Amino acid sequence: MLIRCVQAEFIKLRHTRIWLLLFILPLVSVIIGCFNFYMNQGVLKKEWYSLWSQVSLFYGEFFFPIFIAILCAFLWRLEHFNKNWNMIMTAPISANSIFFSKLIVVGSMLTFSQGFFGLLYFFGGKLLGLTSALPVELFGWLLRGWIAALTISTLQLALSMRIKSFAVPIGIGFCAAILGLGMYVINLGLLFPHSLLTIGMGILNQSSISSLWNNLLYYIMNGVYIFVFSLVAIYRMKKSDVVA
Repeated sequence: MLIRCVQAEFIKLRHTRIWLLLFILPLVSVIIGCFNFYMNQGVLKKEWYSLWSQVSLFYGEFFFPIFIAILCAFLWRLEHFNKNWNMIMTAPISANSIFFSKLIVVGSMLTFSQGFFGLLYFFGGKLLGLTSALPVELFGWLLRGWIAALTISTLQLALSMRIKSFAVPIGIGFCAAILGLGMYVINLGLLFPHSLLTIGMGILNQSSISSLWNNLLYYIMNGVYIFVFSLVAIYRMKKSDVVA
């Protein structure tokens, strides 16, 4: 049943323009970051690490969280129209399958986004003339960024499921991204989902996760958030009356 739900979600997205954001937002982030790096090479002297700090700043702090919010709101958009909620909730499909199918679709698209961003980072660095080896932390930044993005996606899916408006969850996601940056600055990043993206991708500090304990704690916090947000969303779906 879960596989069929996932297939149905991909079919709904097949002819939409949401796919364009997968290419546009990472590309814009890397272009802006490479331009900043090029204009400030007198200060940014750590080559690949300095370039990462520039491209990941725009991508991880602004464009990526907004894309997640848009994607999650879009996946629930059809359910909020024409009393489709009533049809779904009376169909022989479990609430778990409905929610996790959307999370799987989001996770798949985030995998592509992270991979594409990593490739653009590599080619951008080569165009700028960087000759040293890529950072050994690159795979870890991308992987931890994907995990944190999945955590944020779980929260955004829960919000978009309950809020009929398309724009409101996106606005909440944008404000949460700004708040997450503030939580990171005051060293409370592990306590806020959006801050985990900043930590995991090494946006402001490329060596922010340098020990085994910090890595373990990072994964535990993401796991806790994903479990709690999923549990609350599925429980509300099962127990609350649907207003279509």
